[in-house]
Amino acid sequence: MVSADGRRAKVAELVDALDLGSSGATRGSSSLPFRTNCLISNDLIHPGGEQPTGAEDTVNETTNNVDVSVEMPGGLERTMTVRVPNVEIEKEISLRLTRVGRTAKLKGFRPGKIPAKIVEQRYGDQVRQEVISDVIRSSYSRALQQEKLLPAGGPSIEPVSGEGNDQFSYRATFEVYPEFELQPTEKLSIEIPVVEIEDSDVDDMIERLRDQRADWQPVDRKAVDGDRVVADFVGKLGKEPFEGGEGKDVPIVIGAEQVISDFEKALKGMAAEQEKSAKVKFPKDYPVDTLAGKKAVFDISVQRVEEKVLPDLDDAFVESFGITEGGLDSFREQLRSNMERELAERLRAETKRRVLDSLLVANQIDVPNALIEQEISLMQSNAMQQLNVEDPEQAPPRENFAEPARRRAALGLLVQELIRANEITLDAARVDSRIEELVSQFGQPAEAARAYRGDRDLMSQVEANVLEEQVVDFLRENAKTSDESINFGDFMAA
Repeated sequence: MVSADGRRAKVAELVDALDLGSSGATRGSSSLPFRTNCLISNDLIHPGGEQPTGAEDTVNETTNNVDVSVEMPGGLERTMTVRVPNVEIEKEISLRLTRVGRTAKLKGFRPGKIPAKIVEQRYGDQVRQEVISDVIRSSYSRALQQEKLLPAGGPSIEPVSGEGNDQFSYRATFEVYPEFELQPTEKLSIEIPVVEIEDSDVDDMIERLRDQRADWQPVDRKAVDGDRVVADFVGKLGKEPFEGGEGKDVPIVIGAEQVISDFEKALKGMAAEQEKSAKVKFPKDYPVDTLAGKKAVFDISVQRVEEKVLPDLDDAFVESFGITEGGLDSFREQLRSNMERELAERLRAETKRRVLDSLLVANQIDVPNALIEQEISLMQSNAMQQLNVEDPEQAPPRENFAEPARRRAALGLLVQELIRANEITLDAARVDSRIEELVSQFGQPAEAARAYRGDRDLMSQVEANVLEEQVVDFLRENAKTSDESINFGDFMAA
């Protein structure tokens, strides 16, 4: 016979192993903030929709309600204590042991003829754990529905002792979704960026392209701003070289801030085949902790000094970009077209950011930590993929994503409520247009469009982006807006 203390210990172990779901939310698309958060359902508590055999009936046979009390420690946190009569648990254990005894196979006994005491000795602990697990799952689900609570994440569950032997009790702690009412959209104030491409902007872009294709020619003079110095160097802290302080044939453009300021000043005025020792102080915010704020000495040997030579703006230059007809005029026309396309994308992204920021500023809400942690995990995972990092220990620190994750989680809740309150529905025609836009770059757009429509994940992303645009359009149409004129170069550089 297992003692009451022993049973409580086993229950504690069982509770630690329980998984009641990490969240009461399901996700459609990873595009934020348009993730659909659903009410908690039996699919959360019972994955796949399957109910634990007998456990739900155990509660329902004796009462329509769960014996539950709810405390509010503060903020969005809720502590829910649930009590289930032990007699119901013991009854269910007995029923299950009876079913086990009919089918169990033990050496020395015929099927269905194993004494009940032996069945209990052999299978009692396992069946008890199964029943308690099922009772916690089912009663937790029913208690949430009964108390009309919407958990934003999975609960922390612990058994409760000291409430007598006539009932089994446990405590579930979790966060709920915030309740709020959106501020009237008409009160929002949004500055919409307005940017025009001038002829001078096209000229600046051409000069930038010439600069990218420049040649470097050796010169027999001292280095000045804009020159490239190719040098060997060895750095020392005291009398000892330090890691990363040595280089050979390293090209450094003076004035480009490729190296720390003191080192760049030392190169300026040097000529080919000249050597010198230069005292250098590393900035206090230098990213290498062992060098930050330290003084070092660099032995520098200049191999050569080079000046930049821009290519002529002629037919050869234009043809290097694949333009064989129309010369410079055609080049400028195509360049402007590319600039307009890039500008349109940037304007769309910046306008969306400003619109959603206005929504966020006007509606300050509490955000469940569970949702923030979900966003942090997602952003960290995406960063690892972009960096080709597979080792979790090499992942960017979670704290790096805390603020943007909080913003994304808050916007997700606000936008969901905006969509619900204003009955914004997905525009199928805009989805079709977006797919046509996406596949236009492919050689066989019709085949690419079929591939898009046949992939549920891709379609979810497209639909989320379209719904996102609809929300932004709705806010722009109903909020107070004003234009902000911005220079093209400043806007694209921001």
